Amino acid sequence: MSDRTATSRRPSGSEPARRTFAGKLQDTLTGAAEEHRANAAPAKGRRAPSGSRQPRRARLRLTRVDPWSVMKTSFLLSVAFGVVTFVAIFMVWSVLGAAGVWDSINSAVASIVEGDSGNSTFDVTDYVGMSRVLGFTLLVSVVDVVLLTAIATLTAFLYNLAAALLGGIEVTLAEDER
Repeated sequence: MSDRTATSRRPSGSEPARRTFAGKLQDTLTGAAEEHRANAAPAKGRRAPSGSRQPRRARLRLTRVDPWSVMKTSFLLSVAFGVVTFVAIFMVWSVLGAAGVWDSINSAVASIVEGDSGNSTFDVTDYVGMSRVLGFTLLVSVVDVVLLTAIATLTAFLYNLAAALLGGIEVTLAEDER
């Protein structure tokens, strides 16, 4: 018998009770609530219980955001959003075409407008065809990239101005207890 199996088999009287998921969750939530109370109003003169130490805390103030890094990040994210939008529109229009939605719309419009004559010149894809919709989507995506990048950069400048006047955002960070 190896050491590992020998130590894992204890007599039932000395074996600690296995923790349930609900018990572990309750302990985690209790610890988080205690940490929140300690961060919200640290009491002076209160000592930690013996055997446990309080996590270290640091109060930091965000006084400046670099507009150049905000511009680069927002540009990258808005380009990614534009690509996702373009691909999603392409997929939706492809599925609608494969499902025969455009042919159904054409036949429904023809039966309503012409009645029994049967010679229809209406084609819905002339108005909402794949090339028109994807061209419009590309245009909207390019405008979105420019606007989101400009708005995010302007927001960083405005935050820096407000932080210079008001002091910025104060954040309290705590060390993890693990």
